[in-house]
Amino acid sequence: MTTVLTYGTFDLFHIGHVRLLQRASALGERLYVGVSSDAFNALKGKNSIIPYEQRAAIVAAIKEVDGVFPEENWTQKKSDIERLKADILVMGSDWEGRFDDLNTICNVHYLPRTEDISTTDIKKTFEKINRQQIVSLENQLRNARDTLLRNNLL
Repeated sequence: MTTVLTYGTFDLFHIGHVRLLQRASALGERLYVGVSSDAFNALKGKNSIIPYEQRAAIVAAIKEVDGVFPEENWTQKKSDIERLKADILVMGSDWEGRFDDLNTICNVHYLPRTEDISTTDIKKTFEKINRQQIVSLENQLRNARDTLLRNNLL
């Protein structure tokens, strides 16, 4: 039985995450997923919108996933591979070459990212919307203040 292992933050779960898990699962009979903990994300300089417990529950609910565990640091992949007897480590192509040293204990596969979707892009869109809303509110407040000043109410 071929065991596949992958990792991710899986914040703002989207179709790219689903496709990665489906493609990883297709490489074997069992798929285990390390979901980055909130503390580990903080060390990486990432700020997750969804807390770890909820992200892990979402990933665990995917039918292709056989087990989920927290990813706490960069170095645990080797011990996870050994503990789970993983045959294949799957990572996104944005990590190409970063885990090649693990080819000595399992096969490392880098899968292409789903085009036109990423959590980073989704977060940027939210930030843009928030900035636009702030500018709009500032303009409304300025207009209200000007009206109050014109009418000697302020």
